[in-house]
Amino acid sequence: MNTNYLDNNHLVLVGKITSEKRFSHEIYGESFYIFDLEVPRLSETFDVIPITISERLINDEQLQIGKKIIVKGQFRSYNSYENEKNKLILTVFAKDIIFEDEIEEKAKEDDEINLDVSNEVVLIGHICKKPIYRKTPFGREIADLLLAVNRAYSKSDYIPAIAWGRNARFCDHLEVGAQVKAVGRVQSRKYEKKFEDGTSVERVAYEVSISSLEVIEEKDGDGTDADTDAAEAV
Repeated sequence: MNTNYLDNNHLVLVGKITSEKRFSHEIYGESFYIFDLEVPRLSETFDVIPITISERLINDEQLQIGKKIIVKGQFRSYNSYENEKNKLILTVFAKDIIFEDEIEEKAKEDDEINLDVSNEVVLIGHICKKPIYRKTPFGREIADLLLAVNRAYSKSDYIPAIAWGRNARFCDHLEVGAQVKAVGRVQSRKYEKKFEDGTSVERVAYEVSISSLEVIEEKDGDGTDADTDAAEAV
Protein backbone atom coordinates (compact mmCIF):
# COMPACT_ATOMS: atom_id res chain seq x y z
CA MET A 1 0.00 0.00 0.00
CA ASN A 2 1.38 3.41 -0.97
CA THR A 3 1.32 5.92 1.86
CA ASN A 4 1.72 9.66 1.53
CA TYR A 5 3.37 10.51 4.81
CA LEU A 6 2.83 14.23 4.23
CA ASP A 7 -0.89 13.49 4.66
CA ASN A 8 -0.14 11.92 8.06
CA ASN A 9 1.85 14.87 9.35
CA HIS A 10 1.70 18.30 7.79
CA LEU A 11 1.94 21.84 9.12
CA VAL A 12 2.21 25.45 8.04
CA LEU A 13 3.70 28.14 10.31
CA VAL A 14 3.96 31.88 9.71
CA GLY A 15 6.28 33.67 12.08
CA LYS A 16 9.39 35.70 12.80
CA ILE A 17 12.95 34.40 13.21
CA THR A 18 14.18 35.05 16.75
CA SER A 19 17.57 33.32 16.90
CA GLU A 20 20.70 32.62 14.94
CA LYS A 21 20.93 29.18 13.38
CA ARG A 22 22.87 26.56 15.35
CA PHE A 23 24.26 23.25 14.14
CA SER A 24 22.07 20.22 14.82
CA HIS A 25 23.49 17.17 13.03
CA GLU A 26 24.84 15.80 9.76
CA ILE A 27 23.52 12.89 7.67
CA TYR A 28 25.28 11.58 4.55
CA GLY A 29 27.26 14.79 4.23
CA GLU A 30 24.19 17.05 4.54
CA SER A 31 24.19 19.45 7.50
CA PHE A 32 21.06 20.42 9.42
CA TYR A 33 20.55 23.48 11.59
CA ILE A 34 18.03 24.68 14.19
CA PHE A 35 16.63 28.16 14.69
CA ASP A 36 13.72 29.55 16.70
CA LEU A 37 10.52 30.87 15.15
CA GLU A 38 8.13 33.17 17.04
CA VAL A 39 4.56 32.39 15.99
CA PRO A 40 1.75 34.70 17.20
CA ARG A 41 -1.38 33.48 18.96
CA LEU A 42 -4.83 35.07 18.76
CA SER A 43 -4.43 35.99 22.44
CA GLU A 44 -1.63 38.42 21.44
CA THR A 45 0.98 36.15 23.03
CA PHE A 46 3.20 33.86 20.99
CA ASP A 47 4.82 30.44 20.79
CA VAL A 48 8.53 29.97 20.14
CA ILE A 49 9.00 26.85 18.03
CA PRO A 50 12.34 25.17 17.13
CA ILE A 51 12.75 24.67 13.37
CA THR A 52 15.15 22.06 11.96
CA ILE A 53 16.23 22.78 8.40
CA SER A 54 18.67 21.48 5.80
CA GLU A 55 21.54 23.65 4.65
CA ARG A 56 20.13 23.25 1.13
CA LEU A 57 17.11 25.43 1.95
CA ILE A 58 18.83 28.42 3.54
CA ASN A 59 21.63 30.92 3.33
CA ASP A 60 22.88 33.34 5.97
CA GLU A 61 21.51 36.40 4.18
CA GLN A 62 17.96 35.05 4.16
CA LEU A 63 17.96 33.58 7.67
CA GLN A 64 18.19 36.77 9.72
CA ILE A 65 16.68 37.61 13.10
CA GLY A 66 13.47 39.60 12.72
CA LYS A 67 12.67 38.28 9.23
CA LYS A 68 9.15 36.96 8.59
CA ILE A 69 8.92 33.53 6.97
CA ILE A 70 6.49 30.71 6.16
CA VAL A 71 7.55 27.18 7.06
CA LYS A 72 5.95 24.05 5.62
CA GLY A 73 6.92 20.71 7.06
CA GLN A 74 6.23 18.13 9.75
CA PHE A 75 6.15 18.03 13.56
CA ARG A 76 8.70 15.35 14.45
CA SER A 77 10.20 13.67 17.50
CA TYR A 78 13.38 11.83 18.34
CA ASN A 79 14.91 10.33 21.47
CA SER A 80 17.93 11.94 23.11
CA TYR A 81 19.84 9.83 25.64
CA GLU A 82 21.36 11.95 28.38
CA ASN A 83 22.08 11.42 32.07
CA GLU A 84 21.14 7.74 31.62
CA LYS A 85 17.60 8.71 30.62
CA ASN A 86 15.74 8.92 27.33
CA LYS A 87 14.24 12.32 26.55
CA LEU A 88 11.67 12.97 23.81
CA ILE A 89 12.81 15.92 21.69
CA LEU A 90 10.26 17.69 19.47
CA THR A 91 10.99 19.93 16.51
CA VAL A 92 9.41 21.17 13.30
CA PHE A 93 11.23 19.64 10.34
CA ALA A 94 11.10 22.14 7.48
CA LYS A 95 10.49 20.78 3.98
CA ASP A 96 9.92 24.18 2.38
CA ILE A 97 10.52 27.75 3.48
CA ILE A 98 9.22 31.00 2.01
CA PHE A 99 11.12 34.15 2.88
CA GLU A 100 9.81 37.64 3.60
CA ASP A 101 10.19 39.11 0.13
CA GLU A 102 8.22 36.22 -1.43
CA ILE A 103 5.39 35.79 1.07
CA GLU A 104 2.71 37.96 -0.52
CA GLU A 105 3.31 36.58 -4.01
CA LYS A 106 3.44 32.94 -2.87
CA ALA A 107 0.28 33.36 -0.78
CA LYS A 108 -1.62 34.41 -3.92
CA GLU A 109 -0.36 31.37 -5.85
CA ASP A 110 -0.72 28.73 -3.12
CA ASP A 111 -4.22 27.94 -1.83
CA GLU A 112 -2.67 26.17 1.16
CA ILE A 113 -1.14 29.39 2.50
CA ASN A 114 -3.50 31.50 4.59
CA LEU A 115 -1.68 34.38 6.22
CA ASP A 116 -4.53 34.70 8.72
CA VAL A 117 -3.92 31.12 9.93
CA SER A 118 -0.35 31.36 11.19
CA ASN A 119 -0.09 27.99 12.91
CA GLU A 120 -1.88 24.84 11.76
CA VAL A 121 -0.87 21.18 11.99
CA VAL A 122 -2.74 18.08 10.79
CA LEU A 123 -1.81 14.68 12.24
CA ILE A 124 -3.13 11.21 11.47
CA GLY A 125 -1.90 8.65 13.96
CA HIS A 126 -2.73 6.04 16.56
CA ILE A 127 -3.35 6.51 20.26
CA CYS A 128 -0.36 4.85 21.92
CA LYS A 129 -1.22 5.57 25.58
CA LYS A 130 -4.57 5.77 27.29
CA PRO A 131 -5.53 9.49 27.27
CA ILE A 132 -5.47 11.16 30.68
CA TYR A 133 -8.64 13.14 31.36
CA ARG A 134 -8.75 15.64 34.20
CA LYS A 135 -10.25 18.92 35.38
CA THR A 136 -8.42 22.03 36.51
CA PRO A 137 -9.21 23.62 39.90
CA PHE A 138 -11.45 26.01 37.94
CA GLY A 139 -13.38 23.14 36.35
CA ARG A 140 -11.85 23.31 32.87
CA GLU A 141 -11.71 19.88 31.17
CA ILE A 142 -8.36 18.75 29.74
CA ALA A 143 -7.07 15.52 28.20
CA ASP A 144 -3.45 14.60 27.47
CA LEU A 145 -2.75 12.13 24.69
CA LEU A 146 0.20 10.74 22.80
CA LEU A 147 -0.05 10.02 19.07
CA ALA A 148 2.19 7.66 17.10
CA VAL A 149 2.40 9.10 13.57
CA ASN A 150 3.96 6.93 10.87
CA ARG A 151 6.89 8.27 8.92
CA ALA A 152 8.81 6.85 5.94
CA TYR A 153 11.41 4.09 6.39
CA SER A 154 9.36 2.35 9.11
CA LYS A 155 9.84 5.21 11.56
CA SER A 156 7.25 6.90 13.77
CA ASP A 157 6.97 10.25 15.48
CA TYR A 158 5.50 10.35 18.98
CA ILE A 159 3.60 13.59 19.37
CA PRO A 160 2.12 14.78 22.68
CA ALA A 161 -1.17 16.64 22.34
CA ILE A 162 -3.70 18.32 24.59
CA ALA A 163 -7.46 18.65 24.11
CA TRP A 164 -9.99 20.86 25.85
CA GLY A 165 -13.71 20.81 26.68
CA ARG A 166 -15.79 18.47 24.55
CA ASN A 167 -12.69 17.25 22.75
CA ALA A 168 -11.24 16.29 26.14
CA ARG A 169 -14.38 14.32 27.05
CA PHE A 170 -14.19 12.61 23.66
CA CYS A 171 -10.57 11.58 24.36
CA ASP A 172 -11.62 9.97 27.63
CA HIS A 173 -13.44 7.29 25.57
CA LEU A 174 -10.59 6.57 23.14
CA GLU A 175 -8.76 3.28 23.44
CA VAL A 176 -5.11 2.54 22.76
CA GLY A 177 -4.68 1.73 19.07
CA ALA A 178 -7.53 3.94 17.81
CA GLN A 179 -6.62 5.86 14.66
CA VAL A 180 -7.48 9.55 14.81
CA LYS A 181 -7.11 12.73 12.82
CA ALA A 182 -6.17 15.75 14.91
CA VAL A 183 -6.10 19.34 13.69
CA GLY A 184 -4.60 22.03 15.87
CA ARG A 185 -1.55 24.20 16.44
CA VAL A 186 1.95 23.63 17.73
CA GLN A 187 2.45 25.38 21.05
CA SER A 188 5.30 25.97 23.46
CA ARG A 189 4.69 25.86 27.20
CA LYS A 190 7.06 26.76 30.02
CA TYR A 191 7.10 24.65 33.16
CA GLU A 192 9.24 24.20 36.25
CA LYS A 193 11.15 20.94 36.63
CA LYS A 194 11.83 20.12 40.29
CA PHE A 195 14.59 17.79 41.47
CA GLU A 196 14.97 15.63 44.56
CA ASP A 197 17.55 17.97 46.08
CA GLY A 198 15.00 20.78 46.11
CA THR A 199 16.41 22.68 43.15
CA SER A 200 14.38 23.48 40.04
CA VAL A 201 14.91 24.66 36.50
CA GLU A 202 12.58 26.24 33.94
CA ARG A 203 12.03 24.16 30.83
CA VAL A 204 9.91 24.36 27.69
CA ALA A 205 7.53 21.66 26.46
CA TYR A 206 6.14 21.44 22.94
CA GLU A 207 2.80 19.86 22.06
CA VAL A 208 -0.20 20.11 19.74
CA SER A 209 -3.20 21.99 21.09
CA ILE A 210 -6.14 20.24 19.40
CA SER A 211 -8.99 22.23 17.87
CA SER A 212 -10.76 19.28 16.18
CA LEU A 213 -10.47 15.55 16.59
CA GLU A 214 -12.08 12.57 14.89
CA VAL A 215 -11.73 8.82 14.77
CA ILE A 216 -11.07 7.79 11.19
CA GLU A 217 -11.79 4.52 9.44
CA GLU A 218 -9.01 2.03 9.04
CA LYS A 219 -8.33 0.59 5.57
CA ASP A 220 -8.70 -3.10 4.80
CA GLY A 221 -5.89 -4.91 3.03
CA ASP A 222 -7.55 -4.25 -0.34
CA GLY A 223 -7.63 -0.49 0.32
CA THR A 224 -11.36 -0.29 1.03
CA ASP A 225 -12.83 1.27 4.15
CA ALA A 226 -13.38 -1.03 7.10
CA ASP A 227 -16.94 -1.36 8.33
CA THR A 228 -16.72 1.22 11.14
CA ASP A 229 -18.25 4.61 11.61
CA ALA A 230 -16.17 7.74 11.97
CA ALA A 231 -16.78 9.82 15.08
CA GLU A 232 -15.96 13.47 15.53
CA ALA A 233 -15.73 15.83 18.46
CA VAL A 234 -16.52 19.46 17.70
